[in-house]
Amino acid sequence: MLTISGSATRERPTGNTPDKYHAPQDGENPESGLMNPLVSGPPAFMSPGNGRTYYLGTSSNWSFARRVLSMVHEHVHKATLPTEALVFEGTAYDLGWDGSRIDPSPESPVIPTLDHAIFLINAVRFRCGHLYHLFDDSDFMVSLYTFYSEGQRARPRGLWYIHFLIILAFGKMFTQVKYLKGKPAGISLFVKALQILPDHTLLYSSPMVSTEILCCIAIFYQSLDCRTASHNYVGQAMRMAMAHGMHTFMSVTDLGRDNVERCRKIWWTVYILDRHMTSIQGLPQSVDDRFIQAKLPSPEGSENIKSLDMHIKLCRSIADINATVYATDGRLNRTFLLNIKGALSNLAGLADELNKSFPLQLEATDSGLSRVSAYLHLFYQQCVIVATRPLLFCFLKIRLESAETCVQSLQKSPNVRNLIKICLDSAQHSIRILHDLASQGLLETFLTFDLESLFISTVVLLMAPTIDRQLIANDTWWHATADLIFNDMVEAGNQIARFRHSEIQQLDERLNLLMPRQDQNGQSNSEVPLHFNTKLPFPSHEAHTATPIDGNSCSDPFLGGDTTPAAGCAFEPSLTSSEMMTMANSIELFDAEWVSTMMDNHAIW
Repeated sequence: MLTISGSATRERPTGNTPDKYHAPQDGENPESGLMNPLVSGPPAFMSPGNGRTYYLGTSSNWSFARRVLSMVHEHVHKATLPTEALVFEGTAYDLGWDGSRIDPSPESPVIPTLDHAIFLINAVRFRCGHLYHLFDDSDFMVSLYTFYSEGQRARPRGLWYIHFLIILAFGKMFTQVKYLKGKPAGISLFVKALQILPDHTLLYSSPMVSTEILCCIAIFYQSLDCRTASHNYVGQAMRMAMAHGMHTFMSVTDLGRDNVERCRKIWWTVYILDRHMTSIQGLPQSVDDRFIQAKLPSPEGSENIKSLDMHIKLCRSIADINATVYATDGRLNRTFLLNIKGALSNLAGLADELNKSFPLQLEATDSGLSRVSAYLHLFYQQCVIVATRPLLFCFLKIRLESAETCVQSLQKSPNVRNLIKICLDSAQHSIRILHDLASQGLLETFLTFDLESLFISTVVLLMAPTIDRQLIANDTWWHATADLIFNDMVEAGNQIARFRHSEIQQLDERLNLLMPRQDQNGQSNSEVPLHFNTKLPFPSHEAHTATPIDGNSCSDPFLGGDTTPAAGCAFEPSLTSSEMMTMANSIELFDAEWVSTMMDNHAIW
């Protein structure tokens, strides 16, 4: 049996942290008798048949989709899901290197001219600079000009050169969309940097630049769908930063302002990557926030620092969701509904600040979207989805046992139904943001955060009509829009999007078999596909060209006429802080007891 897990609320640190943090409510009643795990059992694993086994992490988006697909497939076909039709991490791209360093290193990659290198570096600044600190601008550029002023043979080959190769690799990935034989642009630069990366004994001699390099490698690997390698490099960066004391209150007087400011930027980048990637892996957090005393970089109040502060708060929210709604032992316990209440209360404290400081003008026709604002809003909606989607899994399992029981159960608890609606509303909000980004040519097709949002949103939106047709209106519009965004990413050369889209189509096909068709008298007479499920051919690797989705292109053949976002989906803004808090406070002990009984009756998890 595939499993999700839960645990008690973790203590929230106090003291010197960026801005104040909204601690989740305890949500525990010691007299409720809800503390024991619902069911015991081993954690879940899946093997592609090549001898390697993959752990399905508790809060992992990839694992959640696999669990849903496996459960539905087993119900429909009365057989275990074959892994031959699935794609596992590390297979999306051909790196042209097996990771071994015993063979002689290949020839040095082609180094671009100075003006081309500056162009690539500027692309990295634009695409990553507002979210992560990847290099110190002044030191890096001084070394750049020194590098190009030297003769070919006299050029340095130290840590800066490794850093330089990785930044160039990022730049090529951001600016070139042509793929050759399955290899992304810039991959030779990245592989060369990995091959000449020295041992940690040398890296520790230059902790600042080494930590920056490790962060770059982690992000690049994540973008290649090498999640385990990425998580490992983030862990190395975290330990190197902590060994250098970057997590502490570093004294400007003793260490110098420039060094302290750089260390603060490095630390919070490491922290963000660690929290985010650990959640994506569905693993427990490795560092307790109580031991973190680092301040935010200066100047406080600037736009970059405001976005960094919000980014940190969202990372803490996703970490708390991972530690409360999900547990570390592969099981979901009876307190998870109250933990969802605590998670939503925490997120409610961020909603108004997010909307005020980083507004999204989705309805505006004369102003463009802020890429940073869009990212933060997508991250916020992802937190909501991850916190609430276990309920969809529970009711999907009930639906597979009995459609009538599922509908009746939802009608008995309006509060639980509203929680499911919150999950679906966040998914719709995410799809709408991604649609508008695509229409303005701002869709991120290399870094993974847009794809993650699209993937997790589409999965829950596919599940909803199977549970209850009344949960979501115009579901065909959302499915068609998601299909177009997936194809926009695939056409840009994103092989991971290609594979995720394939899994979405497999899930859609199986869920469609559960949907009854209505005859002319309104009676259900057979089980046939319902959703928009046209399989679009995947382009080849060669000569991909990203084409932004036109603002009016998301027309749904099932709806006809004007099916733009305003007409086709009746889109509404995200919930305010007060609305989210009201929703969280509506969850009572009765609801938790009721859900626990339902889960017991249906042997869920």
